[in-house]
Amino acid sequence: MSDRALITGITGQDGSYLAEHLLREGYEVYGLARWTSTSNEDRIEHIRDDLNLLTGDLADQPSLDRAVEAADPDEVYHLGALSFVPESFTQPTVTSNVTGLGTTRMLEAIRKYDPEIRFYQAGTSEMFGNAPDERQSIDTGFYPRSPYGVSKLYAHWMTVNYREAHGMYATNGILFNHESPRRGTQFVTRKITRAAARIAVGEQDELRLGNLNAKRDWGHARDYVKAMHLMLQQDEPDDYVVGTGEHHTVRECAQIAFDEVGLEWEEYVKVDEKFFRAAEVDALQADPSRAKRKLEWEPTTTFDEMIREMVQKDLAAVRSDD
Repeated sequence: MSDRALITGITGQDGSYLAEHLLREGYEVYGLARWTSTSNEDRIEHIRDDLNLLTGDLADQPSLDRAVEAADPDEVYHLGALSFVPESFTQPTVTSNVTGLGTTRMLEAIRKYDPEIRFYQAGTSEMFGNAPDERQSIDTGFYPRSPYGVSKLYAHWMTVNYREAHGMYATNGILFNHESPRRGTQFVTRKITRAAARIAVGEQDELRLGNLNAKRDWGHARDYVKAMHLMLQQDEPDDYVVGTGEHHTVRECAQIAFDEVGLEWEEYVKVDEKFFRAAEVDALQADPSRAKRKLEWEPTTTFDEMIREMVQKDLAAVRSDD
């Protein structure tokens, strides 16, 4: 009998890559998605027939209870959230309800149905914010600088609480920025790669960005979902930081993307203050030593390779629309 997994946020970037990975590992995969009047299943369309999709909402406890009962999972990967940092400033209460309290609702659904189910909580480097350490590890103090980061920090500690108070196998994965061709177009890396592709074919004239000096530890989502899976295969639950251990600027991302299409980035990129955050996080860089040591996990895709892959996918998409 194959293992059964339930993924919240299965229609997102991470959910789609994780679903692919678990299917390859022989899992029966269930996915929780919020009902919408229009389809948002583009990222999982190629594996749709291999999935069991359930409808639910992280703001609605009964729907989560029903989903856990229907899936009867061995493992739950909780990826669902409102995850766009700038939008969290304009919708702080909704972000808190879905991203923060939604995690508590999922943990409670599991505790009531079967506390032996293993639970993964998707944390974020945004919880570190302006942490003083040069590189952030599981021992670094948290200093979130956005409603999204604060909400994820609440979810983090609630996961720890359920682990300690109820003896549940509940694990936090604090993932640094991870991108792919499936990244939403509102996120800066995809905004850059898509603009480079569109400018290269004459469908866009310029690209407006905020802080070009912001530094992030960027890896590929395809690598990071493997770390998620490994976390739930350990004898004991623990918390892990997942990242490449390197950081790059937004400027570097633009340089690589425009180089891939044979253009000089300075001729097309304009700095626009409206894209600066209300509270900026200047630099984040992971110390993933625990994940590498205990999980035997390593990233396999470099930053340069990832950005060029994203540009090529965006070029293909732009040309197919012509």
